[in-house]
Amino acid sequence: MRKTALSVSSASADLEDVLQDAYLKIWRHASKFDSDRASPISWMTTIVRNTAIDAVRPVRIPTTELEHAESIVDTADQADDDFDYGRARPIAAEIIGRLPEDRRTLLSLAYLEGESRMALAERFDVPVSTIKTWLRRTLENVRTDCLMAQPREALLVTA
Repeated sequence: MRKTALSVSSASADLEDVLQDAYLKIWRHASKFDSDRASPISWMTTIVRNTAIDAVRPVRIPTTELEHAESIVDTADQADDDFDYGRARPIAAEIIGRLPEDRRTLLSLAYLEGESRMALAERFDVPVSTIKTWLRRTLENVRTDCLMAQPREALLVTA
């Protein structure tokens, strides 16, 4: 297995981490192994190789041009925003509090902790597409419940 990982990357400094990650993936997904598709060693070697490839793949942080960033309007100091956030916040908090524990955790990890969809998929042991669907549906339900709990007109500041 070491040779497989080293064939992808010559950096032996991270080799132990790559192997540890690969062995954890093998352990977690052992029940999904299908002997009709591959031999055990081929299956494990593929997992090690893919884990090593993921480890050497550069992390891409989304960036934008500075000119574009300067053109984005800062909404924090806009006086003409007539939405009453102070009144809406407890309504949203209550609705989010009524969500099932796994959905609250999912929202928190995704939007407060910034955990990637891929990491969430591994954590919840489901495909990435399922995570995306859960997030979309949960947000849609929260939005609908918020709108039903308090009409938008009631959340507008009246001076």
